[in-house]
Amino acid sequence: MSDSPEPTVSSELIYKGRIVSLRVDEVRLASGRTRKREIVEHGGAVAIVAVDDQERVLLVRQFRKPVERFLLEIPAGTLEEGEDPDACARRELLEETGHSAERIERLLGFYSAPGFCTEYLHVYLATGLSEGAASPEEDEAIELIREPVSRALELIESGRIQDAKSQVGLLAYLARPLQQP
Repeated sequence: MSDSPEPTVSSELIYKGRIVSLRVDEVRLASGRTRKREIVEHGGAVAIVAVDDQERVLLVRQFRKPVERFLLEIPAGTLEEGEDPDACARRELLEETGHSAERIERLLGFYSAPGFCTEYLHVYLATGLSEGAASPEEDEAIELIREPVSRALELIESGRIQDAKSQVGLLAYLARPLQQP
């Protein structure tokens, strides 16, 4: 017997893709009734607030098919199976921006859409950046944009940054106490 308030009665895998899978679980409610829950399974991801020595945040502009528009985001990517989130953050930062980080530290983590998806995002701060060559995946067309950190809140409030992971990451960075030397 499960300790869950919604024990699973049955589960059916509807679709298995490269990045996500979709399953439909039938669950029993406390009332005894059953309901179906559509669940997108996702292996998790990382997002990186990368701040250079001139106090600029590295952002990527790319087309996002699900919303049919270009979005301005912090660099991010999906964890490969068994991959350590710290290593993934370093890999994705280099792939998307061409930068490597001397220091990388975890800021926070969160579920992106827990009402229907299992994706957990690990958000990192990357500093001590060194520039190299970006190597995005073949299906990615990414434009690197540098914005002063001092404009981050304005970019969010104006709607220029509409991506939730970017908003969360930037707000978490801005909320940190100033580091003393």
